[in-house]
Amino acid sequence: MNRSRQRRDDEKEQRREAIIDAAVAVFHAQGFEAAKMEDVARAARISRALVYLYFKNKAELQFAICLRALRTLHARMQAAVTQQSHGAAQVLAIGRAYIAYAREEPAYFAALSRFEAHQAGCGAEGSVEHAVLQAGIAVHQLTVATLHTGMRDGSIRDDIEQPMLVAMTLWAFTHGLIQIAQTKGEFLADAGVAVDAILEQGLELALRGLQPAALPGRKKAR
Repeated sequence: MNRSRQRRDDEKEQRREAIIDAAVAVFHAQGFEAAKMEDVARAARISRALVYLYFKNKAELQFAICLRALRTLHARMQAAVTQQSHGAAQVLAIGRAYIAYAREEPAYFAALSRFEAHQAGCGAEGSVEHAVLQAGIAVHQLTVATLHTGMRDGSIRDDIEQPMLVAMTLWAFTHGLIQIAQTKGEFLADAGVAVDAILEQGLELALRGLQPAALPGRKKAR
């Protein structure tokens, strides 16, 4: 590939990323339903026609945000896993990384929540939606790997027959906890329950269900 072609390709990729940056800000500020492609174009300082050159509609742009969000989430979870020595601690680290991600990257978490709420198929091969679904599987596979690690090192019970099912259940449980923490903070406070406490309690309960029964006089791995 000659230099001029490489430069054009780099410029296209930079413009595409700039459009996604603008969409993240616009969708989060205005809400996905209320936001328009014109708003994204204005924020990116380009024409609406140019936005449509890269993304055929608002849904495809939303999928592009989700793809970036999931890749970012995967990287953060992977980093959290590498800091732990055994499977049970890795599972807990993934849960805590997801909670921290939701708090520190609210626009991405909101985009993923919208994606989870919509009726999704498998997405056509090569489509952005398909790439999002594959990125989601990669996140779950990371949890699956920690479950296998835990079953090998004894920190997680060895009778788990469907690790992917367990991984998706853990994700659904944690995702729900985060949403409750985000939307029911006042209710929780009135009940005398701290948001951080309910999140940590939820993770602890989930982990206990995965750990083998503790031997007398021996604490479970954490």
